[in-house]
Amino acid sequence: SQCLNRHMGDQETVAREVNAWQNDRNNKESRINWQFTTKESRVKLKRLYPSFND
Repeated sequence: SQCLNRHMGDQETVAREVNAWQNDRNNKESRINWQFTTKESRVKLKRLYPSFND
């Protein structure tokens, strides 16, 4: 659980919950399965890259 479905009363609680979530993710060695290469991303996400005009 990512703690996104409830209110947390204070910053200390948020920090504790985030640390627990992060430790769990790290212990599971979670990975991102990228579906495209860097070159393909530049085409698919072109609008997000800055363009410099001379």
